[in-house]
Amino acid sequence: MYLRTTKRKNRDGSVVEYYQLAHNVRHAETGSSVAEIIHNFGRADELDRDDLVRLCRSIARVCGVEVHDPLDSSETAATPSREQPTALPEDVRLIQTFEFGVPLVVEALWERLKIGPTLRKVMEESGGSILHERALLAMTANRLCEPDSKLGVWDCWLQKVYMPSCSAVKLYQMYEAMDLLHWNVAEVEKAIFFHVANLFNLVVDVIFYDTTTASFSIDEEDEETEAGSGFRKFGHSKKGAWSPQIVVALAITREGLPVRSWVFPGNTSDVDTVKKVRDDLRGWKLGRALFVADSGMNSGTNRDELARACGKYLLATRMASVSEIKDEVLTKPGRFRTIAENLQAKEVVVGDGELRRRYILCHNPREAQRERKHRAQVVKELEEELKDHPGHQATARWAIDLLASGRYKRYLRVDKQGHIRLDRDAIAQASKYDGKWVLQTNDDTITVEDAAAGYKGLLVIERAFRTLKSTRIKMEPMYHWLPKRIEAHVKLCVFSLLIERVAELGCKQP
Repeated sequence: MYLRTTKRKNRDGSVVEYYQLAHNVRHAETGSSVAEIIHNFGRADELDRDDLVRLCRSIARVCGVEVHDPLDSSETAATPSREQPTALPEDVRLIQTFEFGVPLVVEALWERLKIGPTLRKVMEESGGSILHERALLAMTANRLCEPDSKLGVWDCWLQKVYMPSCSAVKLYQMYEAMDLLHWNVAEVEKAIFFHVANLFNLVVDVIFYDTTTASFSIDEEDEETEAGSGFRKFGHSKKGAWSPQIVVALAITREGLPVRSWVFPGNTSDVDTVKKVRDDLRGWKLGRALFVADSGMNSGTNRDELARACGKYLLATRMASVSEIKDEVLTKPGRFRTIAENLQAKEVVVGDGELRRRYILCHNPREAQRERKHRAQVVKELEEELKDHPGHQATARWAIDLLASGRYKRYLRVDKQGHIRLDRDAIAQASKYDGKWVLQTNDDTITVEDAAAGYKGLLVIERAFRTLKSTRIKMEPMYHWLPKRIEAHVKLCVFSLLIERVAELGCKQP
């Protein structure tokens, strides 16, 4: 980029000069370099010189240099600006700079949270070395800086950061370290969590649990072999796509600190993950813990498993597809109790004795108003669409599009004559659910207020998954196909999540 001058000769013989900001680009057809004008400053004789000087000084400040105007007598010739870095001695030259801040913090928390000491002990007992523990540190720190493949960490990233303890790590040691971590992961996760719990005096009375998916850019799923089945199986991702994937489950505390993570084949349903979670958490002997999860975990089998695993649970329910909730919970009279702004709740008990079921019906007036307004707009659009097509034949292209639309299909029906109609009953039924959700719990001691607030805490795990997948850590893409390496990769990402969350809590961030 440069300042370009052009001249134009007038009919009277006079010459006018113009200033332009330009840069060179390659011509698409000829391949030659041509000037592209970015900005026209105008005629040189009409420009305000002081404006150009101010622009020069503005650019100079960003670059850390000074602009001395010889026409400005008030300037002192050799006064360095405060923003200009101190010049190096003549016999010293700058060779390379290294990123220092984030790796330093990660390494410090790695030791404070006893991740390093735990891994060094495990590596020694498993025939590894300290370089294997350093390799795991490097791969974890990389997730919080510039997430890359293991090859990228070794070949590029470690050359740009100041981590002298990791400088001797070889690429093969990174893969060996992942295998050693896989073989000892249960012991490592348990030791790290209980140290973190003691360090922060955590009261682990609520555990939030959910699952997500991670997809792979491959055409076929892993085949069954004598050694077992791989993780990468076809399944519906959380985004609705059908592709080879894995299922990642995560349990965290109310503070957002990971308790434990699991990796399942991609065709595993949420229901099937619970038994493994039950067995693992029961082995940890956490004591009384309220297990909070979304409606995908709510089934009779799951509730029995959760009761045996954690003792108490708080689960969301599907309102429209459960007859007991539609017929008894939503219709039972009783006044809502105001819990917080835009949050009301009331308790509903169905049945008697040991078979009694306790529900918490919650209501958000603001959300109810928003849903009513949205439904009214959708119904208005449908009425106008039906008015524009008097035939109303359900086989017509416009009708097929409406029936396939996620926005419109729930409010439409096809009558016996094959005509598409507005479903007034469906519209009336939908209004019963405006701003409402229902929780089910087997804990008779939890108050209505704590139950409603506890479920709201599921936002904590939603944020954890966003951090893992899309913001800083970027669990995807995964450059592994062996199950043990896939699982180890997920565990390293969860280590990064733990370190980031501890740093946020240390900085008083919610």
